[in-house]
Amino acid sequence: MNDSASPAAGRIVLLTTSHRVAPGLLSWPAWQTLHAADRVLCADPAHPLLPYLGEAGITAETPEGSFDARALVDDCLAGGRTVVVITSAAGESALTDGLARLAGSGRQRMPALELLPGSYDLPGARLLDLVQVMDRIRVACPWSGIRTHEDLGKYGLEEMYELVEAIETGDREALREELGDVLLQVVFHARIAQDDPDEPFAIDDVAGTIVEKLVHRHPHVFGDAEAETPEDVRAHWTRTKAAEKRRASLTEGVPLGQPALALAAKLASRVRSEGLDVPLPAGEGVGYALLAMAVRAEAEGVEPETALRAAARTYRDAIRQAEAEAGVETDGGGAGGGDGAA
Repeated sequence: MNDSASPAAGRIVLLTTSHRVAPGLLSWPAWQTLHAADRVLCADPAHPLLPYLGEAGITAETPEGSFDARALVDDCLAGGRTVVVITSAAGESALTDGLARLAGSGRQRMPALELLPGSYDLPGARLLDLVQVMDRIRVACPWSGIRTHEDLGKYGLEEMYELVEAIETGDREALREELGDVLLQVVFHARIAQDDPDEPFAIDDVAGTIVEKLVHRHPHVFGDAEAETPEDVRAHWTRTKAAEKRRASLTEGVPLGQPALALAAKLASRVRSEGLDVPLPAGEGVGYALLAMAVRAEAEGVEPETALRAAARTYRDAIRQAEAEAGVETDGGGAGGGDGAA
């Protein structure tokens, strides 16, 4: 509200909306203001809200070019009128700058100036932006437009490893970025699947599947079941998952391509949760020793992959410290001794 304004001076209302919310879903104060306005203006003749205004009996003017701030001020002052300006996606910088100059001059009588949010983003609304951006990239980018699931497989693994590293190092900025990179993989794969000529599905199908799974596996949250402890929750999850999958062996669904320590721990977890007595295979060598260590770690509630990575990072720091103390400079591989790492 401008100090020099009065009820007789009228008012200019800038009505903002979110493109992430269906255009007809406006707040009640927004609809009240629109119905009571003397004039409703919109610079964008293709604004998605306009058809809904028409259905509500509200006529919106769509003048060509930008709004003239002084003309709107004079119109309001002439009869204490209310003018609502529906802002476009790009905003109305020329109008707001002009109004600011007039109000700041101290010489111009001004109507009341109001900013009225007509709709608000809901939590998760920015995911819609990601889907739209991915749609555009898939169509317009020569590289992204021809990618397949197989092409992206290696990137999914890389992004997950980078996410795990961000978690283990406690780097919050990296964590946020890596979560975004993992999310991109999901949206990218879903967009590729949408183009499949035989069995297409889209991101909504992916989201719908996981929502259904989460609801079904949490009967203590969405149903009448009870769970007082994390162990109770795990029991619910295990029972419902077993009923869904109907596997002939508890080893089904354990990907053999995962890191070896994680694979061993996962198998041990399945065995322990089923209460089976499966002796470790007899054998000699490092592999069998590592298997035994992984099974032991799982039984003690330790993730062997996580534990080994932490130890390896400590070892790396020790190497760097030794190099610094010895004044060693290295090219990372030595002559003819590259290890193949990028």
